[in-house]
Amino acid sequence: MADNVEAVLSKIRPHTSSALAHQKAPATLLLAIEATFREQGTEPSATAYFAALLTTLDGALQSSRASGPAMGEGDVIPAVLYLLASVVPSVPHPVIRSNLNTILSLTSPLFPTLSPYAPPLRSQITLYGAILLALDRPHLDTQGLRQAFMTILQLTLDPRPKVRKRASEVVKEVLAVPPFPLAKHPYAEKVAEWVKAALVEISAGGLPKFKGKKADTEGSEAAIHLLAFLRPVLPTLPAETLSSITSSLLLLPRLGNPYLSQSAYSILSDLLTLSLEDPTVDLHSHMSDLLKVILSSPPIKSDAALNAAWATVLGNTMLAYHHANADECVSQLTKVWKALWGLLESSDGATRKAAAQALSTLGQCFTPATIKAAVKEKDSAEPKEPIRKIILQATSALESLTYARAIPEVLSVVSSLIENLRFRNGSRRNTTAAEQLLLPLITQIAGLRVQKTFEYKEAADATLGTAMRVLGPEVVLRSLPLNLETVDRQAGREPRAFLLPLLAQPHPSPLSHFVSYFVPLTERMFDLQTTAEAEGRQSEAKVWTVLVEQIWMGLPGYCWGTPDLKQSLTPQFAQLLSQLLYSQADLRPAVLRALKVMVDSNVTLASGGPERIAKLPATVRADAISEKEAQENVAFLRTQAESWLAVLFNVFSSVGRDNQGTVGDVVSAWIAIADPKEVTQAYHKLVTLFQQNITKAHNASGPSNKNQPSDPMTVVTQDLLLLVLPHLSSEDATALFNLYLTSEVLESRDNGVQKRGYKTLARLVESGKVQIDAAVVFKQLEGLVDGLAAAAKKDRFHLLTALVQLIPPDALHLIPSLIPEAVLGTKEPSEKARNVAFDLIVAMGKKMAAGGVVKRDMVEGMDEGATANIEEYLTMIAGGLAGATPHMISATVTAISRLVFEFRDSISSQMLSEIFTTLLVFLGSANREIVKSVLGFVKLAIHTMPVDLMRPHLKDLVPALLRWSHDHKNHFKSKARHIFERMIRRFGWEDVYGCAQEEEARKVLVNIKKRKDRAKRKRANAADDEDEVKVPKAKPIAGDAFEDVLYGSESELEDSDEEDAPVQNAPRGKGKDAGARLRVDDDEPMDLLSGAASRVMSKSYYTRRKPGQDAARFKTDEDTGKMVVDEESSEEAEDHAGGEDVAGAAYRESLTSVDGFTRGPNGRIKFNKDTKKRRRDAEADEDVEMVDGDTIQKPGKKSKKAEPRLGAEFKAKASWDVKKHGIDPYAYMSLSQAAKKQNRGARIGIAGKR
Repeated sequence: MADNVEAVLSKIRPHTSSALAHQKAPATLLLAIEATFREQGTEPSATAYFAALLTTLDGALQSSRASGPAMGEGDVIPAVLYLLASVVPSVPHPVIRSNLNTILSLTSPLFPTLSPYAPPLRSQITLYGAILLALDRPHLDTQGLRQAFMTILQLTLDPRPKVRKRASEVVKEVLAVPPFPLAKHPYAEKVAEWVKAALVEISAGGLPKFKGKKADTEGSEAAIHLLAFLRPVLPTLPAETLSSITSSLLLLPRLGNPYLSQSAYSILSDLLTLSLEDPTVDLHSHMSDLLKVILSSPPIKSDAALNAAWATVLGNTMLAYHHANADECVSQLTKVWKALWGLLESSDGATRKAAAQALSTLGQCFTPATIKAAVKEKDSAEPKEPIRKIILQATSALESLTYARAIPEVLSVVSSLIENLRFRNGSRRNTTAAEQLLLPLITQIAGLRVQKTFEYKEAADATLGTAMRVLGPEVVLRSLPLNLETVDRQAGREPRAFLLPLLAQPHPSPLSHFVSYFVPLTERMFDLQTTAEAEGRQSEAKVWTVLVEQIWMGLPGYCWGTPDLKQSLTPQFAQLLSQLLYSQADLRPAVLRALKVMVDSNVTLASGGPERIAKLPATVRADAISEKEAQENVAFLRTQAESWLAVLFNVFSSVGRDNQGTVGDVVSAWIAIADPKEVTQAYHKLVTLFQQNITKAHNASGPSNKNQPSDPMTVVTQDLLLLVLPHLSSEDATALFNLYLTSEVLESRDNGVQKRGYKTLARLVESGKVQIDAAVVFKQLEGLVDGLAAAAKKDRFHLLTALVQLIPPDALHLIPSLIPEAVLGTKEPSEKARNVAFDLIVAMGKKMAAGGVVKRDMVEGMDEGATANIEEYLTMIAGGLAGATPHMISATVTAISRLVFEFRDSISSQMLSEIFTTLLVFLGSANREIVKSVLGFVKLAIHTMPVDLMRPHLKDLVPALLRWSHDHKNHFKSKARHIFERMIRRFGWEDVYGCAQEEEARKVLVNIKKRKDRAKRKRANAADDEDEVKVPKAKPIAGDAFEDVLYGSESELEDSDEEDAPVQNAPRGKGKDAGARLRVDDDEPMDLLSGAASRVMSKSYYTRRKPGQDAARFKTDEDTGKMVVDEESSEEAEDHAGGEDVAGAAYRESLTSVDGFTRGPNGRIKFNKDTKKRRRDAEADEDVEMVDGDTIQKPGKKSKKAEPRLGAEFKAKASWDVKKHGIDPYAYMSLSQAAKKQNRGARIGIAGKR
């Protein structure tokens, strides 16, 4: 609580020197109160500030009783209210309750006086918001409190935006937190009554009046403000009042204000959605009337925004009606569908999209009885059931010219129909209603998809994908055969290869369909591929290869909880899968994914856990097998685990490092269901193999074989042991731990063996399966440090971190032996190793902070022991400051910085002061590595240490920092300037400036202050300019709190001299709805009554590049028929060249030049090294290209850099070709380059590319 107050007040104190009266007055008052605290010896706290401010407010009101309270910007009362609003949220609630009458007597009479003054009024509103949140149920009936709340409620319609926003936020926050144990706030009913009265008054044409700086608001504006306030507070209002609010909202569209109508419809949609989520919101009795009112007041068709909102609220109303009374809802289905379907004829894309979404929502209103009735009359010529009428309407729309531009929306509606007609009327074996009702429509869509002139292929693919997902490939391919084989092509059947990518999604078709249909098909395709390759038809062979890959990519879709797993996963099919894993690298990912899905989906379904099952795809959950069937599948897979693990182990050892992760995931899935005996057998085989390999490697690593490459099988075996490790018994885990804790593994010359050795040991320690004596293990690890490879340090630190947790409280003397290695680890080149080293240091700190005894006699030869705490640990760490090398001292400073940041709340002020004083001495060091670390500590100290503790050290800190304020090397100047900025913000300008001793040094601080003031003015000017588009800068975030403090915030002044260039919006072309056009086909007369979907094109179709369109721009040689490319175009390009891509060049230079930099994945900036190559490239860019000797340059003019001509890279070839009539017989460039008539000023590359 105290920290919160200090954080708030620390932002107010620096404004004592502000030129703005409303900022200076609170800061001056705050300093006066704190001076009084120091005189009286009062401890600053939220309660003390609260009491002092109430006393100050009482005195100010008493002194101004005759003339009235002064509310100017520099007066006392606004300053007191501002400070009260800042302090009260941190005051204990009992204190507020005990002083409630005093607060009300002082502040509630101020509301009328504050009304014209927005800033103090906002402070008053914030103050009451904090007070209301602190009160119990009995206190809410206090006299004057309800009246104050109603005053704030009235201010939610205030014409001043900031006042209105603050009042709305306070009302929302108060209603959202009712006093215990109430479910709704006692004031909620009053708010609901006020809202209803305001809505009725607005609907009747009343104009609410408000007093203030602005004139009286218009009725429509007040209504908009009311709706903006109503939207967030709807969930907090009493459920019984929402129906009357709904009725009042329905009257607003009649006022004729489009924005008001749209807002009303939007809030109605939110309200209806709330009724679905919250059972206490009862709108069921009003659903019928609500639907009638909405249907009776459709907006005009030309109002695009209102039409979209109307469609959305109509769809939500039907969905809520369906949950309230499904049978009555179905009776209105046809009428509502007809009203929404007409919106698909709109020329506005947003309206069509909203209508399609609403129609998709209506699909969720189908009841089983309605679906059964539609299935019964599926063969009837004249449909009578609503679903049959809907399907017929969608079928005719695909052929109608009226809906030509709405084809994507119609297809999305068809997709929703397929989803909502998944009904099977019983078991999984029954056919779905979608299969019985929609197959003709799906076939029609597939027919459109194969037409070359059909434009909306993506939308058709999405619909066919939905059909594949709901019906399954077995059903779809029965009606839509693939027609991919040679026989089909000879018969003239249209191929449907576009269906193959849709197989990969989960679907209900059994695995037996893939085995019986696709496996023979791929075998025939493989034979065709082999024949084509043998006959030299490489293109055809590639086609068959791609088709086979696409088919096998669909195998995982069949493996999601398939019911016929026992019958389908035969030894023959398993052998085929094994062969593919071994021999077909392109098909291996699909087979691996199928094996993993096969195990994971059945294990999840067999568990019966709702949370785990909810993570499965919706299609799998909709047609899921029973829990018993899933358990039988898992039992069957367990019998296959041993053989599959052997196959997967072999595959794992044969693939490269990049693909081992995928195979490893499958191994983990199968070993999780394997029998424990089989796991033990696999473990022993792997251990035997590892011992053989490690012995062989150890024998081969003699003096004569130092350069012999390591055996990759050793590393592969270790990776497999890591996968088996979670499923080992305690005995096997202990044996593996002892096997790895040897010199052969942890001092191996193979870095990979070392890394995996330490990683395995850490995993074993974390698993808890191994009983470990920490002292013995630490002693063994200390003896193995000499052969440690740099690549294994990260994993060693990880192991040490895990072992530290196991140190008993009476053996904390082990920690000092780990400190040097951990501290030096913070300076490792590898960032991952540094991070783990920091984790080790923090882990040791937490172990010491937990308490215990440090036996110093076992460490330093001393007799007495020491109590373990964080300060004792810091003392141990600080011993590194006496190190012999600057590297050790710098690492120690960095380690101390991390510990101070991590344990700042547990370290005493005296210890913090001693640490700061000690490290401040090193700021005067001549070694830059040490100074760099100390600057980081100073930056962190200013950010985290208490102000009172830091203030006495300013007189030493400021001169020491000023010493580095002119040093550009290692960016010391910018670091020092950034630290000064933070100091000025935290301690104030006068305190920092007063500690600067020399006049030259003071100029640095004056310059920083001027730059800061300039940046503040520019931000203020940018805020005043309402027309300017603000583009907020994204601050780099390192992802770690400690590194954010050290590196994450750059100086706010570095770019303060340069205003952000406003981002120019790209010129918008006409949207997709610019209009549909008829395609002219001279060879075929157009029938506008059928097939319109394939004959209507959008405008963008005509802007696409057509094959051969560039060739039509050239002349043709009459004798040979060859195209003639003149050289004039390239010469003109040279004449007009010169417009350079400045932005692109600047970006390129920022990446490659000496002065450039790159930003890493964690947000840090890394400056480019000043290498000879970069300097040479920079000098080459500045050189002027030499011209030929016969070219005479005029004095006073620079020679123009020659641009490479089109096709210049083929100059040698062109010189040997025979020319006819001075014309090259061939063009050495692409036609699109030569034919280009625009952008002649673009630079041409050496390969003739623009």
